[in-house]
Amino acid sequence: MNTIIEEIQKTETIDAMDRPKANALEHEAIYIIREVAAQFERPVLLFSGGKDSITLVRLAQKAFWPAKIPFPLMHIDTGHNFPETLAFRDKLIAEMGVELIVRSVQDSIDQGKVIEESGKYASRNTLQTTTLLDAIEEFKFDACIGGARRDEEKARAKERIFSVRDDFGQWDEKNQRPELFDMLNGEIEIGQNVRVFPISNWTELDVWTYIEKENIEIPSIYFSHPRKTFLRDGLIWSAADDIVFRTEDETVSERRVRFRTVGDMSCTAAVESHADTIEKVVSEIRESKISERGARIDDKRSEAAMERRKQQGYF
Repeated sequence: MNTIIEEIQKTETIDAMDRPKANALEHEAIYIIREVAAQFERPVLLFSGGKDSITLVRLAQKAFWPAKIPFPLMHIDTGHNFPETLAFRDKLIAEMGVELIVRSVQDSIDQGKVIEESGKYASRNTLQTTTLLDAIEEFKFDACIGGARRDEEKARAKERIFSVRDDFGQWDEKNQRPELFDMLNGEIEIGQNVRVFPISNWTELDVWTYIEKENIEIPSIYFSHPRKTFLRDGLIWSAADDIVFRTEDETVSERRVRFRTVGDMSCTAAVESHADTIEKVVSEIRESKISERGARIDDKRSEAAMERRKQQGYF
């Protein structure tokens, strides 16, 4: 497989020869990322190891090529990440030679700042907020670039591209700046920070199509593979580890599955699939009538679960 640098060189050449056909979404995202670098003093790219944040990394590379990405990446590690995702994260960082900051939810638990959930639907996903806000304060980040998209969940559809958080990290969905004529206003008060969403206007299919076009490597967990699983509430859960709570009557069996999203293991279900290549995944997404967030149990805790988490400082 070609290296990341070779792929960027190739696509830059194609763009130079065929600019009228250039991808409008890509150019919008690159413009936004460059605006972040121009308007803020201490930006960071929030990196989960998932397809959206991997796409952001490629866009950031192209935004500043041939220089390196001028800001660090940061991963808020729940301690319940899929092993395939962590292995890919470390491989990518080693190839890129950029700074990676890792902050752990387990540390927040050990410090008594958050309380570990227990029971059948226990998850560390919501606990990430405290760890994230502490990391933003620790490094004085004034802009956090994230991979959220408006098509994922209705609360995310309310976000601006530059979404201001107050000095407590909170988001007020009723008090947002207009973004007319692509004008992005990064002026903030002391203590505030901005969450930035360069691929806000992309869909899941747009992301996968871009991954296919750019030949971007992604974690193997996104492709069909045999896995020990069990069923709960009509969803398929991984049983290949000791993270996901399982009752005695929840029987384990092997299925061919893949994951459409790779959040915390305890709240991310799989889908049955035979899509073992990017081309097959793109075809499967085109035909799917279910949102990728349909496999995220944390979104189902209440009608407004995501919105409440975002108000408190979630991604």
